[in-house]
Amino acid sequence: MSPIYPFAAIVGQEQLKQALLICAVDPTVGGVLVRGDKGSAKSTAARGLAAVLPAIRRAAGCGYNCEPDHPLPLCPVCSGDARALHDGPVPFINLPLGATEDRVLGSLDFEKALQGGKQAFKPGLLAAAHRGMLYIDEVNLLADHLVDVLLDAAAMGVNTVEREGLAVSHPARVTLLGTMNQEEGDLRPQLLDRFGLMVDVAAPREPALRAEVVRRRLAFEADPAGFAAQWQADSEALRENIAAARALLPQTRLSDSLFHFVSELCCEFDVSSLRADIVLNKAARALAALDGRADASAEDIRDAARLVLPHRRRRKPFEQSGLDQDKLEQMTRQASNPPPPPTQDQGDATQPPPDGDSEQEQNPSGHGSEQIFAAAPAGDIARIRVQAPSSGDAAGRRSDGASRQRGHYVRAEANPQPAQLAVDATLRHAILRDPDNFSVTRADLHDKVRVAKQGNLILLVVDASGSMAARQRMEQVKGTVLSLLEDAYRRRDQVALIAFRGQQAELLLPPCNRVEQAELALRELPTGGRTPLAHALALAADTLSRQLGGPAPLLVILSDGRANVALDGDGDPWRQALDLAGQLAGAPALVLDTEQDFVRLGRARELAEALGAEYLACDALTGEQLTLTIQQRLGR
Repeated sequence: MSPIYPFAAIVGQEQLKQALLICAVDPTVGGVLVRGDKGSAKSTAARGLAAVLPAIRRAAGCGYNCEPDHPLPLCPVCSGDARALHDGPVPFINLPLGATEDRVLGSLDFEKALQGGKQAFKPGLLAAAHRGMLYIDEVNLLADHLVDVLLDAAAMGVNTVEREGLAVSHPARVTLLGTMNQEEGDLRPQLLDRFGLMVDVAAPREPALRAEVVRRRLAFEADPAGFAAQWQADSEALRENIAAARALLPQTRLSDSLFHFVSELCCEFDVSSLRADIVLNKAARALAALDGRADASAEDIRDAARLVLPHRRRRKPFEQSGLDQDKLEQMTRQASNPPPPPTQDQGDATQPPPDGDSEQEQNPSGHGSEQIFAAAPAGDIARIRVQAPSSGDAAGRRSDGASRQRGHYVRAEANPQPAQLAVDATLRHAILRDPDNFSVTRADLHDKVRVAKQGNLILLVVDASGSMAARQRMEQVKGTVLSLLEDAYRRRDQVALIAFRGQQAELLLPPCNRVEQAELALRELPTGGRTPLAHALALAADTLSRQLGGPAPLLVILSDGRANVALDGDGDPWRQALDLAGQLAGAPALVLDTEQDFVRLGRARELAEALGAEYLACDALTGEQLTLTIQQRLGR
């Protein structure tokens, strides 16, 4: 086993350590998502926490981590009379990005089935992580089918497997620890909300702190055992503090006024998910327990809010995650020093605050009551999902393409001549067909059926020349690009932007799904000059060709079509544009005519005909109307 860097030896990163300790005291908080650059102690802190957690009592050889007083009937170890209980470390299970559903959920135990001719369940990673931690490095890159599995388990605290004659349920109360680098993409909102806390971390900027980080790391690598021994006393003190806080937690409480303060914060910072209120209450109580107090304070709620609310806020376009710290401090001071209650003569014009004895406090496990809360609803901003008309997907999901060769293995079908043999399904069929006389025949063979998730690439080609109301059009385009990116990352869609003016076209926004990157590209869009339409179409063709085998493309061109710059400075600019449009014909496309002159040439309509695209005049459309128009025309 590789040596673990001591949690107590981590330099700085106080908010990260605070978040992890909250989850250590109250695992029902829901885990921690750690976002930050590489080399900022994300993984080190997560692994170090597991090493200082108080041991749990379990039976030797138990694959479900059964609680000693509540053994599972299906557990072959704990259901017997000869189980040997011992104290062991809290499970810390790493979930690989390429894991299969069978590996995560559990599956038929082939060895026992082949040896005894009986069906037996082999527990997976969720069972191994029960009463412990499930660690997912680069969680934003996790396959969608595994995200769905985790969502179900996190919501219910139970893992249920029903397949090929098996019907098994077992507890799966796990603390999710996820780390990610935002440069590699964002996380699906449904899974993001399941993380109780979120922390943004970065490497220290102070030279003294950086030097101390390096000094300790080099000392650890030179002598791991000796370095750990130096921090043994601090680690033991931390473990004792966690144990004491756990014991105190059931007695910690929030006063009625602070209970109301929690909900005020969630409303003030525009948090729609009621899970935020629940987690904020729990986290504040855990902080109080860590400090040895039975009464949580407004400051505890403030510190917890910095971990609970930022990733649940409904953000405006291009708005960064985070909280208004001045507003948070002001509200905290008001909660700490509430105005005196009205006298009897004045009457009471307000409703009494909610009772502090909430259902959540009566159910410390939190798994039963949280099931009633769905993920945060979509914002009230008009959003658009523009996809190629042939994608055939439902709203909120990427296109599914059944394939025998590529994609995620989802099921098996009987096939005497399989292209990809589904060994698991083949053996299951043979065992179930004749358990007493196991043999595999051609009638048992099954083929793998895979589903590849296919997103969409929306390529906007925008005329920024002086032949149109360029500056006004660019403002509309900014709104359109933002609307497309608003939730593109949830579906693995991508948006790209080409602007053309003067003598050339420029790929301002390469295919991406990040709002922050789009903001930088759109901040200063140059306008004016001539109309190099042919250059733009050539660049569009090159951009799409580089995406072959990737997301299904949709080409959207906004222009009046008045091309007046030839390729290589030679030839008829308009004829060249039509020829290039003909080469692009066949791909889903939409031409939006921006011509506004009194005398209209109708070039954009001709361009649409050459592309085989739909044509639409878009006089006086706002950015929002432009977005909705694209949506309506494509039936989305």
